[in-house]
This record gives sequence, C-alpha cells and structure tokens, in this order.
Amino acid sequence: MWLLAVLQGCIAAALTRWRAMASWWLPIQLLFAPALVLVFGWQLPSWIFLLAFLLMLGLYWSTYRTQVPLYLSGPRVWHTVNQLLPVRPLRGIDIGSGLGGLVLDLADRRPDSHFFGIELAPLPWLFSWLRARVHGSSACFLRGDYQALDFSGFDVVFAYLSPVAMPPLWAKFQNEMPVGALLVSYEFAIEGQPADEIHQPIKEGPYLYVWHKH
Repeated sequence: MWLLAVLQGCIAAALTRWRAMASWWLPIQLLFAPALVLVFGWQLPSWIFLLAFLLMLGLYWSTYRTQVPLYLSGPRVWHTVNQLLPVRPLRGIDIGSGLGGLVLDLADRRPDSHFFGIELAPLPWLFSWLRARVHGSSACFLRGDYQALDFSGFDVVFAYLSPVAMPPLWAKFQNEMPVGALLVSYEFAIEGQPADEIHQPIKEGPYLYVWHKH
C-alpha cells in the first residue's frame, strides 16, 4: 500500500509540474496519498473525520458556488492599500474579508474613517468579529454575501477574490459606487478594463490593481 501511495504521489506531482500549476500544489499532490495511508493506519475514530469536514465547511462554506476560496493578504499589501487611499475621511469595505487583517489594520491606521469587512464563511467571519472585539477596534464585520450588498455607501472596495468573480464585481462598481470611488483588487485584474494604477506590494509578487470611478 505504501509503495502504491508513493507512486501515485509521484505521478500526481509529475502531472502538476507538466501542467505548470502553482508551485504550492507540488507538495500537496506528492504527499496527499501517503498522508491518507498514514492516517488510516492510525485507526482514528470516525468522529474526527466528521469534525474535520465541519471545520472545512465552516472555513470554505459556499466556495463551490462563488468559486472564491479563502485567500489571505499580508502586512505589505495592507500598507500599500493604506498609502493609496485618499487622505479625507472615508468608508471602505473588504469584500470576502477572510480573517479580517486588512480591515483591522486600516481601522487602526485611519481612526478618522470607517472600515468594514463582509464574509460569507462563518468561521472566518466569527474569528474577525472576535478579533475586533478583543482589540477594541472600530472595524465592523458583517456576515453575508457581498453581491447582495449595496456599494453606494462606500468610497473604497477592496477585493481578493478570483478571476471568475471580477466581471460581476466590475458591474457593481460601475452601477452602484459614486464618482471618485476606488475599486482595489489584489492579484486579479479585470479583463478588458485597464487599471488606472498598478502596484506591487511584494517584490516579484502579485500586483495590486486600482480603478477610479469616473
């Protein structure tokens, strides 16, 4: 069984390399089958697998429908976003806010403004909400689908979604946001809509795209 698992992992890793998939897929493909053999060899009680399933469900929730996985940005991205924001008081929202890092960071840097996050998956939303409460932050976290949210009350929308989500997001930006508003997307551009600004927070990393509402 171990020999078959290792062979399957090697084949999967080779196919990953051949198809030029992202580098982080390589160890996953290589180790997945051997890890399954190892776990089943431990003869763990069945409730552990149910618990793992519920945990994944809480983290990823409706990813199958939205096609937006849990992506996390970092401090360099937050710093760059802060630098490109207008100096006046504003209202900003991170759609698909994940663990809430960007919203909490901006709320701390810009006490003159109001920052919100909206997240559909229950566990990331709960974690963000608790972080804001523990730190006494003014950041506000909503649980729900950003597609049902009216963008007209915001000056800035930040997104770290997926290529599939970008065309509908562009339509909401154009139809709902006021003139002078900003749409900021990390890593994913919008086909046929050249960005007004492009930044690279991390050397050799993804780009940060900015569109101004005219």
